[in-house]
Amino acid sequence: MEIDPNTLPADVEALRAQVLALAETLEAERMERRRVEEQNDQLRHLLHQLRRMQFGPRSERLDADQLNLALEDVEQAQAETEAVVEKDDPELKRRRERRETRGSLPPHLPRIEVVVAPENTACPCCRGAMHVIGEDRSERLDIVPARYQVIVTRRPRYGCRACSGTVVQAPAPARLIEGGLPTERLVANVLVTKYADHVPLYRQAQGFARQGIEIDRSTLAFWVGYAAAEVTPVWRVMRADLLKSGKLFVDETRAPVLDPGRGRTKSGYFWALARDDRPWRGGDPPAVVYQYAPGRGAKHAAGVLDGFTGVIQTDGYTVYKTVAGRAGIGIAHCWAHLRREFVDVTKTGPAPIAEEALRRIAQLYAIEAEIRGRTAAERRSARQARSRPLVEDLKRWLDHQLGRLSAKSTTAEAIRYALNQWTGLVRFLDDGRVEIDSSTVERSIRPLVLNRKNALFAGHDRGAENWAVIASLIETCKLQGVNPEAYLADVLTRLVDGWPNARLAELTPWAWAEAQAAAMRAAA
Repeated sequence: MEIDPNTLPADVEALRAQVLALAETLEAERMERRRVEEQNDQLRHLLHQLRRMQFGPRSERLDADQLNLALEDVEQAQAETEAVVEKDDPELKRRRERRETRGSLPPHLPRIEVVVAPENTACPCCRGAMHVIGEDRSERLDIVPARYQVIVTRRPRYGCRACSGTVVQAPAPARLIEGGLPTERLVANVLVTKYADHVPLYRQAQGFARQGIEIDRSTLAFWVGYAAAEVTPVWRVMRADLLKSGKLFVDETRAPVLDPGRGRTKSGYFWALARDDRPWRGGDPPAVVYQYAPGRGAKHAAGVLDGFTGVIQTDGYTVYKTVAGRAGIGIAHCWAHLRREFVDVTKTGPAPIAEEALRRIAQLYAIEAEIRGRTAAERRSARQARSRPLVEDLKRWLDHQLGRLSAKSTTAEAIRYALNQWTGLVRFLDDGRVEIDSSTVERSIRPLVLNRKNALFAGHDRGAENWAVIASLIETCKLQGVNPEAYLADVLTRLVDGWPNARLAELTPWAWAEAQAAAMRAAA
């Protein structure tokens, strides 16, 4: 509130009222300032955590889901503050509603219309009947709690009065679980809840119990095992298709597995083969296939890559170099891993060499952002003209800096890491299909890590294999933009009905997605 000294009232009471109003305004501004400062402190802390998650040492890196939880708390606190303020000042609420933008709700959802009419539609002037001249319409998203139902299948038997002993009856429909309770759609729900939503089976059993349905965890596990056996042939077709690709991302992550003989867990590994050619307009559909192996050595990597002859993009794990050398596979390394090496150096204090290396690497990433989505030939041309001079200059600069540093310094270690991986790091310059880093496969690994945190360990090697099979189908469905529950329900139904092995390729998530899209186009 601004006050002009020349317009101050001469009346004492009026002056007093103006001073009180000013004091009230100042107090409101102080409260708002404190709220904003607290919010800024929280956001600065989250920004620090985000940087640590992205660039910090692996042992200190914050999990993305922990960060999301923290962001949710900040957003909830902000919403609570706004709600309290709006209760005292309805005008603030009206202004917020005017500036808010809402996305439209999808048209396939059913609409339940509720008409809110005045109690009395008689004209307040002449008391005559009024007619509708328009309406205000709004939509809100509602939920109907999950409702279980029982499918009762009746198969009448027909007999002939004239012919003794002649009986006709339709054959029983095929089931995934013969003589069991679940439909294929229910089993699909259990699979997605476990492997996509990361809810262990014992918690799902608790959810059934709340609905008055007593299903033991071991029964759910039985369903999952049967489903995994049914869809494994589709997984094999997917894996064979990926191994025919010209380029794949490869990564591995630990899979703790219960070892009954020793009474503790052992370390198995999930290996991920990922394909995503969209950044260079490639024609192969995006997909990811996981494969469980009891170890992380070269023989296991060779088994995962058996039959592949293209280029793999990986981190600096030496096993990949070994396998690639034996099999004649090209290898491209990840600049994001190199960047993290230099970021780690900057955490320990002033590091001008590491900071300069990060600045140079950032220039390469800026070029990549510009050319993402172009054809492979266009990307290669741009890299040759713009990125190659930067990379060659970086190599000369790193060689020079290494000669000036102590061999035991952390900066020298980061530079040696770069030089040891150099052949793989520069492969992206000559191949427009190759990405600058392997972030694609790291994103594909994350769902396994989340599930591992909730499940802690797999109970058996076969359980880990089933996990890999079902997760492959679910995560590839996500890449295709299709509902994994709808996909699994349909595919399980087709398989138990005797789908021919010669047509299994039609049941891969990308083929299924295309068939669904074609059916929708035909119906339109």
